Parts: sequence; structure tokens; C-alpha cells
Amino acid sequence: MTKILSRSPRRRLELHRLVLERDGWRCQLCGSMQHLQMHHLKFRSQAGSDEEPNLITLCAECPERTHRSSSRYEYGGCS
Repeated sequence: MTKILSRSPRRRLELHRLVLERDGWRCQLCGSMQHLQMHHLKFRSQAGSDEEPNLITLCAECPERTHRSSSRYEYGGCS
């Protein structure tokens, strides 16, 4: 498990790179390699951490679709 405090911009970029590399530079829902972003599996507002195991790579389309689905990150992906 990689723990990087994300308070400094430099550390945040390092964590982002680690998560992208771990996830193969692809959205973990639809497989896209375009417009990738890092997202929390468990929201910070629900005591989710900024540590690598709680982060996932998603494209710009997938988070909005997951928020509309009944179960977070359990839908068919982007079309």
C-alpha cells in the first residue's frame, strides 16, 4: 500500500501517477484512455482516505454515469 499525503501539489501528482500506472492508464469501468481522472472509491465525506487503495482511475464520462446509477461503480460503463 502506498501512502502519500496529498496536501502538497507535488505529492498529489505523484499519487495520481501511481494510481494511473497501477490501473494501466485506463478507465477501470469502460477501458477508455481519454480524459482520465482519479476518483475515490469511498467518498472523503464518508471517511474515505486519500490513500492508493481508495483511489481509482476513471474517464471523465464514467463518474457522472455512476452517480446516476443505483450502485456506485457497478454499471456497464460508457458506450
